[in-house]
Amino acid sequence: QVQLVASGGGLVQAGGPLRLSCAASGPTFSTYGVGWFRQAPGKEREFVARVSWREGSTYYADSVQGRFTISRDNAKNTVYLQMNSLKPEDTAGYSCATGVWSSSLENVDYTYWGQGTQVTVSS
Repeated sequence: QVQLVASGGGLVQAGGPLRLSCAASGPTFSTYGVGWFRQAPGKEREFVARVSWREGSTYYADSVQGRFTISRDNAKNTVYLQMNSLKPEDTAGYSCATGVWSSSLENVDYTYWGQGTQVTVSS
């Protein structure tokens, strides 16, 4: 059973940085990918970024491209989301998810979800 624990959320001023962590535990990750999602009150959950464990391939939503960076530390089974130049519209609950990575689709079949961590950006 794969378990994910997200942390690092908090209150930050607009323009500031914040780094989220997603610590994973379970049987195997070499063929997996991890994604970050966010959901603001009254809005649907949206994709933020994803990374493949093996190759480190990364993909971003247009809304965060150039501001957010996703990375992984295979030794620690942890994925990070470095968020810079934060905007009030980035305020949301952020959660991570994992599953098998599809090289052909360059996407993840998300199977396991962690709990969220709240990010609040003040103007």
